[in-house]
Amino acid sequence: MVAASFWSLLNPAIKMSEGGPVPKWLPACVGFLLGCGFLRLVDMFLPHLHLDKRMDQAEGIKTNWKRTTLLVMAITLHNIPEGLAVGVAFGAIASNIPDASLAAAITLAIGIGIQDFPEGLAISMPLRASGFSKWKSFMVGQLSGAVECIAAVIGAGLVFLVKPILPYALSFAAGAMIFVVIEQLIPESQSGENSDIATLGFVIGFTVMMFLDVALG
Repeated sequence: MVAASFWSLLNPAIKMSEGGPVPKWLPACVGFLLGCGFLRLVDMFLPHLHLDKRMDQAEGIKTNWKRTTLLVMAITLHNIPEGLAVGVAFGAIASNIPDASLAAAITLAIGIGIQDFPEGLAISMPLRASGFSKWKSFMVGQLSGAVECIAAVIGAGLVFLVKPILPYALSFAAGAMIFVVIEQLIPESQSGENSDIATLGFVIGFTVMMFLDVALG
């Protein structure tokens, strides 16, 4: 997600802003900060629980939801910017934006799709351990990713309707994803006894995404 945020979102946003009415760095900065701010607001109000936290450390509005429900909401939360990112990237192509690249959009979709596999497991395995059937655990894991499709359609639609916002939209998606990485994914990956493995996974994942973007884009 970190690599995709720069190579597939921020970098194209900066290029698209060249020669525009505002400095080329402005849309990227404004969109990035708005994306972070949006996810912060969602994080404050949506009830959810990170994998490494106790029930009394659940975030968002207080509810009587079970632990499994709160875990599902946590994964769903950071699927929103992923869907937006893919939707905006493909929406730019549909809008015939000169700097929009089909290869970059496909690469972004592939990269996010790869990291969706462990996300699905992060939901299905706790549900199975809590007594859910194999099928129900699997289906809940799959449905948690459905929000990505909804967010993708919204992102693509907004860009298609309002082309001038594209650099802001790309940067917005990048900011939202970076917020999720720093606020949720990195702390969880470093909280156990296998922090070295988690760090190695981050390095490999970043390298793979960078390779896909540069080689295919």
